[in-house]
Amino acid sequence: MSGPKVFITGASSGIGAALAAHYSRQGAVLGLCARRLAPTQALLSALRADGACYPADVTEAPALQAAAADFVRRFDVPDIVIANAGVGAGTLTENPEDLPVFRRIMDTNVLGMVVTFQPFVEPMRARGSGTLVGIASVAGFRGLPGGGAYSASKAAAITYLESLRVELHGSGVSVVTICPGYIRTPMTATNRYRMPFLIDADEAARRMARVIAAKRRFAVVPWQMALVSVALRCLPRWLFDRLFARAPRKARGLPP
Repeated sequence: MSGPKVFITGASSGIGAALAAHYSRQGAVLGLCARRLAPTQALLSALRADGACYPADVTEAPALQAAAADFVRRFDVPDIVIANAGVGAGTLTENPEDLPVFRRIMDTNVLGMVVTFQPFVEPMRARGSGTLVGIASVAGFRGLPGGGAYSASKAAAITYLESLRVELHGSGVSVVTICPGYIRTPMTATNRYRMPFLIDADEAARRMARVIAAKRRFAVVPWQMALVSVALRCLPRWLFDRLFARAPRKARGLPP
């Protein structure tokens, strides 16, 4: 039996690359989409997997639409689409130089998810099957100091995915929201604070794939962070403010 057809954004490194490696071991046909073409091509070659690479920024709808059309033409409608592309950086509202950073984070982490899914929704609906997976974050559960853009973007992604799931109810198309905690990736490498329950990207990919296969509506990976997240959401606002006012913050400045 042939493996699944899987389309992944943000596939050149981190969680995206780990998910690509996981699905390649299942014999998947991969559509790997990232801004950087060379490392994505190197990954596909190293995995010796069938598929194609697409140099595209998820903030550019025409590029994603072209990539989706090419993948469908060559390999048919994917079984799984994973909107994984994301960026993060510390931001402060009072700094005018952070305004474009706010925009970039929101455009990538929220609108980029919409742009990723848009070309695949109708083909999946027409077929009556498929799974759309959005990689959000536990950072979307509460507003973290110095991370206004990132927390807001992930909170918006969680809510968007819920809306999409309800819209597609009964269509045969599943929507899965995954909220990673701390995963060892280039994005978390810049964090200047202790990261509880940190796990490697390969282990995170294995757990995420299990969630995707079960078509769970919502999951936190690793599961221990779900307990932390529940506790945080239960904190009254006055106590949350007091506890987190001096919390360590993300480094400012987006990666190139």
